[in-house]
Amino acid sequence: MAGGLKEVRERITSVQNTMQITSAMKMVAAAKLRRAQEAITRMRPYAEKLQAVLSNVSGSLDSGDGVFSEKREVKRVLLVAITSNRGLCGGFNNNIVKATRIEMSDPSVTYHVLPLGKKSNDAFKKNKDQAAQGFDADAWQIYDDLNFGRAQKVAKDIMVQFENGTYDEVKIIYNRFVNAGVQIPTTENYLPLAPIQSESESKMDTDYIFEPSQEEIVERIIPDSLKVQLYKGLLDSNAAEHGARMTAMHQATENAGDLLRDLRISYNKARQASITTEILEIVSGSEALDS
Repeated sequence: MAGGLKEVRERITSVQNTMQITSAMKMVAAAKLRRAQEAITRMRPYAEKLQAVLSNVSGSLDSGDGVFSEKREVKRVLLVAITSNRGLCGGFNNNIVKATRIEMSDPSVTYHVLPLGKKSNDAFKKNKDQAAQGFDADAWQIYDDLNFGRAQKVAKDIMVQFENGTYDEVKIIYNRFVNAGVQIPTTENYLPLAPIQSESESKMDTDYIFEPSQEEIVERIIPDSLKVQLYKGLLDSNAAEHGARMTAMHQATENAGDLLRDLRISYNKARQASITTEILEIVSGSEALDS
């Protein structure tokens, strides 16, 4: 029984240590989430409105006038899978890996994956046939130092590949941040640009006066817009990661607390049983001596 008590005490100590770690990780994630949430909150309205305006502008051009609006027969598709560098954030990374593999469902289409984030790279690096070519070998390390400069370099490489005809379609797959407890796996069509289909957009909202020409505006501004869209996706995923980790560590801390209570009850029961057994042995020995 003494051995059993020792084992339970060791488990209690182990759970207490784990609980301290998960609680600390939750606080760290909460601090990082606050900064990441501020960044995506500032970026999202600008990026979404810019995308709406430029999609309408590009989509209103005559067919073939805009290289980034050119519709082609889809034979080769680039999937940009955005995950985090670290785990311990629930199903955050697995959801993106699953969504990416679901997209690769058409046997008549060749799919290549550009991983952004260590977990995405780990998931797809084994299949060399699916690896995207023409990008920096360390592009997946973008979260080691996330900034607009690195994001625009990746976006520029994607645009070059699309212009050259290497890919007929490009999609971005990432977790969209809603709040600390909700992250939505999202697949966005990145290229070619498509006009916004929304009944809320009236003719007045999309009737623009161009100076200089519409074609020149599209040629100059759309590349910058595409860089912003990729950066927004990276910031969204960054905020979603910290939210998912904070939620996961909060749940792990609560589970550790529940387990700790159960272990203490088990320990007290085992200790009481041990004391009762010792008392019975003493009484039995005393009666044996008296007889």
